Amino acid sequence: MTLTSNLKLKYSNLWESMTHHKFVLELGEGSLPENVFKNYFLQDYVFVNDLVTVASQGIAKAPNLNSASIFNNFLVGILDPENDLFLRFFKELGASEDDYSSAKASPTTQAFGDFLVRTSLEGTFDDIAMILYVTEGTYLDWGNRLLIEKANPNNAVYKEWIDLHGPNVLGELVNWLEDHLNNKSKISEKRAEYLFQTALRYEYLFWEASYNNESWFNG
Repeated sequence: MTLTSNLKLKYSNLWESMTHHKFVLELGEGSLPENVFKNYFLQDYVFVNDLVTVASQGIAKAPNLNSASIFNNFLVGILDPENDLFLRFFKELGASEDDYSSAKASPTTQAFGDFLVRTSLEGTFDDIAMILYVTEGTYLDWGNRLLIEKANPNNAVYKEWIDLHGPNVLGELVNWLEDHLNNKSKISEKRAEYLFQTALRYEYLFWEASYNNESWFNG
């Protein structure tokens, strides 16, 4: 078995908990409360800044031009169309400019972002490939499944969010990351397992935090 298939098997319960979370199920059904999606989306807007750092470090540490190009394409995808998408969605969700411009990271968002950024700054290119495999691979998993199931929520924002995480958008990147990790990386099994499990745990908690509008305790 390959490195990624072994990890997905060992942590299958955690992977399934993230990719079949009630947030995903309700998103596909169209029953997800809009305030929950709004909470999630505001935090994702904050979180994407950390993904920019991760992708940038991936480019800087890439072992060759092809690898750098893969990460550059991912970075361009974040900076251009996703930024436009965020602004359009905020308008649809009734979030004002003040809402999203003043949004601060929740405890989970900050912890997840700090983990990703620290990994990208202190770790290797292979470390970066592993954490991105989890963040993008889990989203491709549930996005592709909902598309196969022909999920058609009566909500244009939900439908577009599903489409954005299908194979036409994420497939090439995730397949490349998987091939690199299984055939070209020098990451140790212990390191790979730590990064895989930790990133998965945070992905699950990110969904969970959307339901309780998680915020800092101010005393």
